[in-house]
Amino acid sequence: MNRPTSGFETDSRIKKRSNTVPRIGVFGVGYSKYWPQFEGLYQQMLDKQEVFVNKVKKNEVEVFDFGMVDDVKSAYDVLPKLKAANLDLIFCDMLTYATSSTFGIIIKSMDVPIVLVALQPDKALNYEQASTYKQLYNDDICSLPEFTGVAVRMGRKAPDVIVGTLHDDRDSEDEIAEYCNIARVLHDLKNARIGHIGHPIEAMLDMHSDATMLTAHFGLHIVQCEENEIVSKYEKANSADIEAEKKRILDFFDTPDPVSDPISEKLKPEDLEVAARVSVALEAFVKEKDLTGLAYYYEGAEESITRRVMTNLIVGNSMLTGAGFPMCGESDLKCCIAMLIMERLGIGGSFAEFHPIDFDENFILVGHDGPHNITIAQGKPVLRSLKKYHGKPGSGAGVEFKIKEGPITMLSITSTYDGKFKFVIAEGTSVEGPIPPTGNTNTRGYFKPDVRTFLKKWVKEGPTHHFALGVGHHAAIIKKIGDYLNIEAVIVE
Repeated sequence: MNRPTSGFETDSRIKKRSNTVPRIGVFGVGYSKYWPQFEGLYQQMLDKQEVFVNKVKKNEVEVFDFGMVDDVKSAYDVLPKLKAANLDLIFCDMLTYATSSTFGIIIKSMDVPIVLVALQPDKALNYEQASTYKQLYNDDICSLPEFTGVAVRMGRKAPDVIVGTLHDDRDSEDEIAEYCNIARVLHDLKNARIGHIGHPIEAMLDMHSDATMLTAHFGLHIVQCEENEIVSKYEKANSADIEAEKKRILDFFDTPDPVSDPISEKLKPEDLEVAARVSVALEAFVKEKDLTGLAYYYEGAEESITRRVMTNLIVGNSMLTGAGFPMCGESDLKCCIAMLIMERLGIGGSFAEFHPIDFDENFILVGHDGPHNITIAQGKPVLRSLKKYHGKPGSGAGVEFKIKEGPITMLSITSTYDGKFKFVIAEGTSVEGPIPPTGNTNTRGYFKPDVRTFLKKWVKEGPTHHFALGVGHHAAIIKKIGDYLNIEAVIVE
């Protein structure tokens, strides 16, 4: 499968969720008047489409092949079939010249992304032996401007286009894989069940979200949950399961001696016990509620079991986030969705915010004290016991690591004054060097042209202070997802 991968993706210590299988539709277009004029051309068009369909199938998707649409009647005939298939994305295979009547009613009526694909079978015509037949056989791009122009006349955006050759073209195959990954994200957004417990920290006005608007813009459902649903599972956790979880945690994390931070200690057995027990409870809770992810913040009464459990979700939630269930602290539903988008793209998606700048070396620390996507850690992640969680109640195990060195992408999903959502996206680099030993994630983030200029541009777009952090440079694909959702998407260049 052509998806970005992270170092721990197949690690048996992470109980990875089953891969999403999006539903992809394919229909080819041609011109019915050609078939009686040029014997054999129709079958060659079908053969071309079969090659393309097999390219799509390589990307762990379910493909629905709707055959050839070669006149206006067949366009109207295929439309109800396209709608009934509950598709996440459609490829229109431009097999040869086709009149736009084969496309107009489809682009007007379908609410899922349609991508025009023009993959010419021959690298070039043999000009000395050229013929009209050979031209039509390679006329994949001929209708592209007609189709995009008609889409605009139908009140739609001009569709995205893949242009290349049908054989031995890695660039076009990478583009096909990219759109399959977009379909994966769109499929899971409209089917997601994001749990929500508690409320944002009262003073964080940028965190608040309207669950109805999240459904309106993303299609997902917010499952309002209660903290006692986790606490009760914590109390009933099986000792054998707890011991197995402790072993799994110790096998996955390093537990070094403390260094400079006086509030951190070497992982204490009692903190490991609580973390493992909570992790067992969390997995049972997520399974019972059939959740895709969770955003939470709940303090509980001082010295209560509720406080002990709800302030010690970090380790279990980091394991679950790595397994494909994004878990987001401080009740940030919008950031949880950003993490989900990155996870389904196969690029991680860790809970993050900005920490201090290093003006000497021109980078900024990027991280957080809450749950993280441990599959994109540089080296072995660390567990430390923290005497206090700064700014929050409770104490216990904290997760510490840096994001893999190399290119990184950030996505903040924010809200605007008129109640709409906005994607704020940027690319940078995770650079080599030490991080503070505070039991939190921290990555040395370098952003062009320099940290001061970048931060000024970033904050001018009105992001939330949280964002999802992933590996690789993927701003363009995330912007396309925003465009398909009709959400404003800005790349901070």
